[in-house]
Amino acid sequence: MTLAYELYWSFRSPYSYLVTPRLVALEHAHDVACTVRIVYPIAVRQAEFFANNDPLWLPYFMRDVFRSAEFVGMPLRWPRPDPVVMDFATRSYPKEQPRVVRLSQLGQLAAERGKGLAFIDAVSRLIWSGATDDWDQGDHLAGAAGQAGLDLGEMDAVVAAEGTRLHAAIEANQAAQRIGGHYGVPLMVFNGEPFFGQDRFDQLKWRMEQAGMRLR
Repeated sequence: MTLAYELYWSFRSPYSYLVTPRLVALEHAHDVACTVRIVYPIAVRQAEFFANNDPLWLPYFMRDVFRSAEFVGMPLRWPRPDPVVMDFATRSYPKEQPRVVRLSQLGQLAAERGKGLAFIDAVSRLIWSGATDDWDQGDHLAGAAGQAGLDLGEMDAVVAAEGTRLHAAIEANQAAQRIGGHYGVPLMVFNGEPFFGQDRFDQLKWRMEQAGMRLR
């Protein structure tokens, strides 16, 4: 029996990027099916979140992100450009967020077409690995979409025509995420049990093994 789980995932989350290759490998080797549910970054959902953090939050976060990447053997550099637009003078986030909205709606569309995991894997590598500056320019995104078997030009046309519907689907994902047990990403929910964070992958796999996960 195929074991199914839901993955709540954001394009601005380095931890989402770090867990994705392990989820891809899990599905490749085992009879497991991932339903990707794209959510907007916390900076878009709750723009005041970062302003209200303890001053120790950000320095620890930055240290942990790069340590976690080193631990799992993945390259990581903060994206150039950041998927989320930030006003550095005020340390606030404008309401208009064209880059991450486009990415999120493309990700939602890819998920609807059954290629969500492949799409977020390819695009997050493009954005977070540090190999590409100006990932949003030229044919970089088209190449990543092609790796997932998708046509970026055709997808962008659908996003332009169905943006309202895709936005509503992402908001529905965000509501379901909280019902799943957490507001952060990456969040994996298996049999009603939430596993929050890239460092919970081994516990997710362990729980699936308990449920009879089989090799393909």
